[in-house]
Amino acid sequence: MTRQESLAETVRQSGGLMMRYLEGFDDSNHTASTESTPNHVAWCLGHCALTMHRAAERIDGRLELDGSFVVGERSGDARRFGTESVSFGSDPRAGAVFPSFERCVAAFRGAVDRLAEALSNCPESTLDEHAQFFGGVSLARWNVVPRSVFHNGFHCGQIADLRRVLKFKPVLG
Repeated sequence: MTRQESLAETVRQSGGLMMRYLEGFDDSNHTASTESTPNHVAWCLGHCALTMHRAAERIDGRLELDGSFVVGERSGDARRFGTESVSFGSDPRAGAVFPSFERCVAAFRGAVDRLAEALSNCPESTLDEHAQFFGGVSLARWNVVPRSVFHNGFHCGQIADLRRVLKFKPVLG
């Protein structure tokens, strides 16, 4: 397995882990939140998807949002996220419209595939080259993987907390 294939597989595995925590969510509760768990499932999926699309852009230079986002908008619709409704610092409870649960999951899966594809196709010679990432940080391109996987895991933890508050059955154990 090449380094690119290994990095791509790591991103795919983080996506698979997130899917486990979505059991029990549907259109009736995917935007449910509480005071202690404000980031609802729709927001988490859209936020992670947008972040992975932007990470893929740092790898291959192409921003491809696959029709899942309305760029520059604070609200989306039944099929698309508004980029500003899921950007860093946005408030999931600020009245934005979010896509259906099925569409949120599809957008997240599409972003996992997009980032994995960008990594798979990245020439070995450029994996160690530096690129500007979020917050003006310059990192080697391969470093997008641990950052993206940690980021997905962080928001997966938020979903796990939300599951507890909503009295869903545990995913593990």
